Amino acid sequence: MGRPRTSLPFLSSNVDGGHVGNSIEDGLVQREKPPPREDGFPHVVGRFLQRFMSGNQVDGGLRTEEEEKVYSWLYALARSDKDLVFEYVRSTERGLSFTEAERRLRESGPNAPLEYTFPSWWHLLWNAFFHPFNMILIVLSVLSYITSDNPNGCIMLALVFISVSLRFYQEHSSSKAAMKLSEFVKCPIKVQRCAGRVEQTELIVQVDQKDVVPGDIIIFEPGDLFPGDVRLLSSKHLVVSQSSLTGESGTSDKMADVKENESTPLLDLRNICFMGTNVVSGSGTGLVISTGSKTYMSTIFSNIGKRKPPDDFERGVRRISYVLVGVMLVVVAIIILTEYFTSGELSESVLFGLSVACALTPQMLPLIVNTSLAKGALAMAKDRCVVKSITAIRDMGSMDILCIDKTGTLTMDRAIMVDHLDCWGVKREKVLQFAFLNSYFKTEQKYPLDDAILAYVYTNGHRFQPSKWTKVDELPFDFIRRRVSVILEIESISRDGKSKSSDRFMVTKGALEEVMKVCSFIEKIDSGSTTAFSAKEYQRILDLGEELSNEGLRIIGVAVKRLTKNASGQIKDDDEVTESDMVFLGLITFYDPPKDSAKQALWRLAEKGVKAKVLTGDSRALAIKVCQEVGIRTTHVITGPELELLDQESFHETVQRATVLARLTPTQKLRVVQSLQTVGNHVVGFLGDGINDSLALDAANVGISVDSGASVAKDFSQIILLEKDLNVLVAGVVRGRMTYGNTMKYIKMSVIANVGSVLSLLIATLFLQFEPLTPRQLLVQNFLYSVGQIAIPWDKMEEDYVKTPQRWSRQGLPMFILWNGPVCTVCDVATLLFLWFYYQADVVDMDEFFRSGWFVEGLLMQTLIIHLIRTEKIPFIQETASWPVILSTVVISAIGIAIPCTGIGEVMGFVRLPLSFFGFLVVLFIGYFTIGQIVKRIYIMVYKKWL
Repeated sequence: MGRPRTSLPFLSSNVDGGHVGNSIEDGLVQREKPPPREDGFPHVVGRFLQRFMSGNQVDGGLRTEEEEKVYSWLYALARSDKDLVFEYVRSTERGLSFTEAERRLRESGPNAPLEYTFPSWWHLLWNAFFHPFNMILIVLSVLSYITSDNPNGCIMLALVFISVSLRFYQEHSSSKAAMKLSEFVKCPIKVQRCAGRVEQTELIVQVDQKDVVPGDIIIFEPGDLFPGDVRLLSSKHLVVSQSSLTGESGTSDKMADVKENESTPLLDLRNICFMGTNVVSGSGTGLVISTGSKTYMSTIFSNIGKRKPPDDFERGVRRISYVLVGVMLVVVAIIILTEYFTSGELSESVLFGLSVACALTPQMLPLIVNTSLAKGALAMAKDRCVVKSITAIRDMGSMDILCIDKTGTLTMDRAIMVDHLDCWGVKREKVLQFAFLNSYFKTEQKYPLDDAILAYVYTNGHRFQPSKWTKVDELPFDFIRRRVSVILEIESISRDGKSKSSDRFMVTKGALEEVMKVCSFIEKIDSGSTTAFSAKEYQRILDLGEELSNEGLRIIGVAVKRLTKNASGQIKDDDEVTESDMVFLGLITFYDPPKDSAKQALWRLAEKGVKAKVLTGDSRALAIKVCQEVGIRTTHVITGPELELLDQESFHETVQRATVLARLTPTQKLRVVQSLQTVGNHVVGFLGDGINDSLALDAANVGISVDSGASVAKDFSQIILLEKDLNVLVAGVVRGRMTYGNTMKYIKMSVIANVGSVLSLLIATLFLQFEPLTPRQLLVQNFLYSVGQIAIPWDKMEEDYVKTPQRWSRQGLPMFILWNGPVCTVCDVATLLFLWFYYQADVVDMDEFFRSGWFVEGLLMQTLIIHLIRTEKIPFIQETASWPVILSTVVISAIGIAIPCTGIGEVMGFVRLPLSFFGFLVVLFIGYFTIGQIVKRIYIMVYKKWL
């Protein structure tokens, strides 16, 4: 029979045979909400402006409204009696009928933790294609084909294809990785359903995880995954692993017959089991209270697949594109009109204007950027580091905060035995002896702690003579008892040497509290006497254990018992009786030591301006101990439960200040990362290897995992370390800054050179009343200059540059152009005046002579400018470029000087230039470098930065 329903004032009066309406959950949630906000026009306007100014950024502060609903719903059911829980979810103790379950499945949809709709491939392709820089090149290529300039059009279309392909590949891979989460919790579930019209019968059936609905009663055993958030109805020795949510390797005891309160952290609720966690041992039944997008897991993965914080570099390049479009429209329009009114030929005027537009566009930007990134990726591959997304290398150069997990990154991820102590904390060999015998003779489920004990004994010269002992039996470890016992026998000879006898002992070790539970006596090892295990002694040992735990040590207890034989000479066969009334000997302590390389790597990162923050699911004491060992400051430490109590402003202040954050849930790790990004304006890297790190890895600017990490964690990482060594990241930071620096060299140099050249062309066109360069000459000059810049990714960077994080400055490039652009234009105008006034009387065909001189001077100017821009120091004197850049400069300059003297130059309309002109160029470039260096020093004094 179903249990009679009670009437609740906040539940809907429409009880329709098990229907779960939103009104039920909303009714419970409304009771948990804070007081309503003030209404009225001023408050509405204020909230609107606040939302408008903040945009769509997630700052990681308070929980979202959906998260609050999930939290409130779970707490409400955890506080309620089991009988009342059935009413909340409109179910009965017999379970749902098959018809009702099908109706609820149609209403609520499949039981999957994600509702996010991932973009289709064509949508990603469109986003990659529709970029201002690509639009510029496409328009120019179309106009090139219209004007029969096919080679130039092909080059620009090829550059567009490369850019679009790279971006589409990266975003499509990221989207596919996120979609894998939908397959995370697929398994058959045992569900209790009721059938029959007249007399209902309870049936146990297996359904797929996605077909489980709220109100189902599930039956679970060791190894089972929970298909949704579950309120326990019955439990027997239930132990659950929540490592997929918390990152902690430990387990949690769960029980049905308790009522919780709001002071208990959500993941510590003993009568609630969460979707995605699994049963380690024990069994029981539970009522499914939430499925799909309303589970706690859904709040963890709700941001997966969504857009990351905007990339400053990409946003800056987009702004450059808009600026170039604006300048191009204005300048090209003026040049076309001027040329048309002068020559009267519209087609030639349009072709010349198109050539100017091509000269204004930094066509090699995609190639330079991707070549620099690919070069960095190959260099990191030699350091046993796989770079999945090459843009992550550039982000590593900007990274100023690295959030890391403790286990396996700062520590060796293995146990080393530290000490063997008696009940008073004094080192005693007898404690070590019996712990050694237990580890030596146990054969089932060898654990790292056993290896640590054996290694300690062998390396410290202890001789416990295990050959004198014989193993009789073993009670293996399980997650209910949390201890392991071995029964050993040793032969003893009487004092007179005439008779032999054998003694049997049970030696037990395991979790301290579990070992103490089976002890009735305590041995005073110094005197050899045994006394009753009093409550005072019990508490004193617990305090000793807590003190050792606060020092970051792991503890196990050791106990022993002499076994009595029955009349037939055999020990009793009852494990529970045998494993009781034992004598407590003492404790064994272990430690997961920090890596030797960790402290050095963190120090090197700090030198490079990268601060380390530890975000871990481990305990506060253990996190502090490890951080102190590796040199991380522990003056500001906070835990996850403490963060939950803070308001939004206090949360952000605490996150910025804290260096160690312990006992964090996956959602809290996400909020910490988002807070650092949005409120702190930091570029954040996150190093994690567990499922519980997926959120933070997806949100971080640089997601880093290890080869041995969970598959989901690796899917959301841009960089995968083949070795858990932070020194690899130090090298990656340097590579990233070199990549960023070389990219900025090209961007600043090309924009200054192109803008200065185009302005010079505009001035020359207005002054000369004819084309200073023909379209063909201008395109050849632009092509040679672009080819010469291919060597930039192989240039070196100054040591001072890679010591600090490098980020795109919103005002940096415009101010850089305003300061340095006029220097190029002044030199071009000086050349114009020199050619016009110095050679006018001696040159017959002034047009060809002028174009020849302008071509050579412009190409040399654009080729040499890299040496002025690439360094803060005096070029060629205090600092020289790498040999590929120097070689490129020499080759392109030689080609530019030689062209007017060759047959190719004659075809292009060039004439030979006199030696006096090259003498003028020497003086011009000395003046250019001198003025440019002066402007550079003043700029650095004002803005404290060059590149």
